[in-house]
Amino acid sequence: MEKVIKAAIELFNVQGYSGTSVRDIARHAECNVALISYYFGSKQGLLEELITGFLEGYVEEIERQVYRVENKEDTAYDCLLNAIWDVMVYQQNKHHLARFVHREITLDTTLVRELMTTYLAKEKHLFQTILQLGYEKGEMHTLPSEYFVLQLRGMLTLPFLHPQYIREVYHLMPHENNFLDEYFSELANWVATHFKDSITNSVNN
Repeated sequence: MEKVIKAAIELFNVQGYSGTSVRDIARHAECNVALISYYFGSKQGLLEELITGFLEGYVEEIERQVYRVENKEDTAYDCLLNAIWDVMVYQQNKHHLARFVHREITLDTTLVRELMTTYLAKEKHLFQTILQLGYEKGEMHTLPSEYFVLQLRGMLTLPFLHPQYIREVYHLMPHENNFLDEYFSELANWVATHFKDSITNSVNN
């Protein structure tokens, strides 16, 4: 099954979902077409498995940090930074799949609408929960608007949605660890501007 998933991701990225047939995937995975039908039912079933599996893992990275804030295990500021880091590492470890999923959810399809009302709405809610708790705990002067989460999502997905753009125009390698470290540092500086200095200084010291 892993060979089928890997083959599907590679072909979907290169040829697109519509341009890839089940036979193409079977040939690339060196398996029988019947195997794909047995595990996934159809090409659409395989698509749904790839996207929902990725987004479930993505959301779980944020959920873990929400739990820590709710149980007062750490500051909202620290947990927000941890969530950002964990999500970026998660995407980097699955960068081919991340690129395909982020690209696919820009399309207006029935599947994407369902994903919007489940995983993506949940992502928004989880980030807003961390911010709300941070505000209630006095870590922030004001509660950021929805645009904060919108901007944050854009910055989190950009390196994995447009890796070729980043490589060709900025000559940076999104899948290398040093890129992740430097990019995270910039994100952390931006996040810090929304929290009180006393909070960010105590965490960073």
